Order: sequence, then structure tokens, then C-alpha cells
Amino acid sequence: MGQTIIKLPSPQLKGKVSLEETILRRRSIRRYRREPVDLSQLSQILWSAQGITGSRGFRATPSAGATYPLEIFVVVGTQAVTATESKQPAQELKAGVYHYEVDSHSLILHKATDLRPDLARATLDQEFIIDAPVAIVICALYHRTSYRYGRRGERYVHIEVGHAGENIHLQAVALGLATVEVGAFRDEEVREVLGLEEQIKPLYVMPVGKPA
Repeated sequence: MGQTIIKLPSPQLKGKVSLEETILRRRSIRRYRREPVDLSQLSQILWSAQGITGSRGFRATPSAGATYPLEIFVVVGTQAVTATESKQPAQELKAGVYHYEVDSHSLILHKATDLRPDLARATLDQEFIIDAPVAIVICALYHRTSYRYGRRGERYVHIEVGHAGENIHLQAVALGLATVEVGAFRDEEVREVLGLEEQIKPLYVMPVGKPA
């Protein structure tokens, strides 16, 4: 069977909200309306986390030695993402776990079911994750950086996930959405919920939705 590939709308390179305003308004929000987000909004947020920003393949977040250890997965709920604002015909992104493919700016279906309740349990029962229509899980493949920098590479990976998390947060604010960086979870449970290989380590869980 072929893979389910969702081509994301192209990101917008100019916004209506200034960087200064997004910094001023940035807060950790843990209450979300149970309303869908638009595919164009999800596209913009994923681009801000790891999107290509230049002809040489450089990305939206700095990476030590351009080793790019991060991988982004998106946990999508039922009737959680629609495509009403894009030029595509209105459609719904099916519930499941998706992997963000950086080079093609696409989503590839990894698991086809709504796993937000399971993810909430793995994050020490932080149930607001169930309310948010999507949750972005930032993971790392440490060897991509450590092969070049040795033990110090681990520090560089952790610095990089901070860059990506802040980009996601500020972009969400600029779109009228909300999020929070969640670091309290059982690592292996999150990995098992997402169905990831052992070497892929979850570092951040970021629910995204309209603030309640």
C-alpha cells in the first residue's frame, strides 16, 4: 500500500502581527476550545519549526553544524484540521499521527487513529492535550549531531529544541492560536504511543489550538 501524503499549503512569508507583539502576547496556555484549526495554520506552524528557508536547505531554526537532529510528529484529533482557508477544496485531515517531511513540506500518515487520549496519559495525565485539536511532538535523533560533536552534541540538540519550540509558540500567537511547551512525560510511553523507533527520542509535546 502506498503512503498517505498530504501536501501542505505554502507558508506565508509576511504576517499581520509584528514580532514584538507576538513576544509581548506569548503565554503558556492550557485551555483550548474544541474547534478545528485550518490546514494552512498547521502548515505555517510546522514551517516555523523546521521549514526550509533558503536555497541551500537551511531551516527556520539554527542547528549546530547544520546536522538537523529534530523530527516533527503531529498528533491530529477527529475533525481537528480542515482546509477551508487554503486554495485546496475544503477537506478534513483524518485523525492520526503524521510525520512532517521537511524537504517536500508535506505530512505523511504514520498511524491512523486519534491518539490524543493516549498521549495525555503518557504526559502524566495532562488532559488539556485531549482538548487541543493537534499536538506537535518534537523528537530527536541524537546521533546526527553527536557523531560530529561527541558528548557535547547532546547539549546542542537540547538548545535546538528550544529554538524550535519558541518558533512554534510565536507563530501560533501570530495566528491567533495558543500552545504550551510540555516537558513532563514518560519518554518511552510517548515513543510507544507514536509508534517510533527506539532511537527517536521525544523532547517536547506542544498542544496547539484556539485559546478558551
